[in-house]
Amino acid sequence: MCRNIKTLFNFEPPATDDEIQASALQFVRKLSGFNKPSQANADAFDRAVGEVTAAARRLLTSLHTHAPARDRDTEAEKAKERSKLRFG
Repeated sequence: MCRNIKTLFNFEPPATDDEIQASALQFVRKLSGFNKPSQANADAFDRAVGEVTAAARRLLTSLHTHAPARDRDTEAEKAKERSKLRFG
């Protein structure tokens, strides 16, 4: 799976529309192999991004958990520490 796609569920504050759209864009880029599609494929690419965005939004709004919401700043710090350990 694409390592640039981040978990969006169970965060406080909740994922924004821009974050959901960005994750959908990354997903479609990974599937298609296009960073930027040609003019011939642009409509299909954009349509796929829109459909994946809508599906992701439906998924995120329908999920439920009893776990406490995670804090974005805390998770970002943990990711920086993991990166520092991994890459020095």
